[in-house]
Amino acid sequence: MAAPKKPKSEDLDFQLSFYEGVVRENPSFAEALIALGEIYTKKGLYDKGLAVDKKLALLRPDNPVVHYNLACSLSLLGDTAGSFEAIRRAVDLGYDDFMFMHNDPDLLNLRADERFIEFIRKVKKARAYSSDAK
Repeated sequence: MAAPKKPKSEDLDFQLSFYEGVVRENPSFAEALIALGEIYTKKGLYDKGLAVDKKLALLRPDNPVVHYNLACSLSLLGDTAGSFEAIRRAVDLGYDDFMFMHNDPDLLNLRADERFIEFIRKVKKARAYSSDAK
């Protein structure tokens, strides 16, 4: 007989404790910071997630996924201007999963912003044009 599974919240609490310990010992360990940021977001600790994402943006300034995650944290906290700048940076760095971006609940606030709507329209149009030109 299999052992009963722990509730998800206990798993997240364990992971949270683990990654906080890892980051305490090695504050620049990017992979641990990425995991920690995701856990904070899953637990609704958006301010803490934002702090982690800002640190990651300093550690990995050319990583499009880091800037995408920063945009998510900012959007969750209602900072659409900051979220827009971060998503624009992510796209400029090569982030191109527009389907995921369109469905990501973390970006709900940003997707309602006219700047974002216009930016994505222009990016898609430019990429379609560039594909047609090849």
